[in-house]
Amino acid sequence: MADQEPTYFERERDRLAGEITAGFEDLLSSTNGLNRKVEEVLGMTHEYETIAALWHSFYQLMRSQDAPDEVDEQQQGMPGTGGHVVKGKEVVKDTH
Repeated sequence: MADQEPTYFERERDRLAGEITAGFEDLLSSTNGLNRKVEEVLGMTHEYETIAALWHSFYQLMRSQDAPDEVDEQQQGMPGTGGHVVKGKEVVKDTH
């Protein structure tokens, strides 16, 4: 009985098992490719977080420089009382 040719069912079963195996290999290959891309994106986001933190620091610095001017304008006194400050352009002297 061992010399018998495989039946139609056995041939179809082997063919379908081969197709399923090939499909799983393709799926595994695609999943590995996707995983590499996700790791690249995560690496890039870490780089952008550093840049974003730098821009946030710059924004906070610029914002903090604007804040005292608003406070100074609100705290100015009446002219003639010594509390009034006239603002002009600052002159920066070159020390070289």
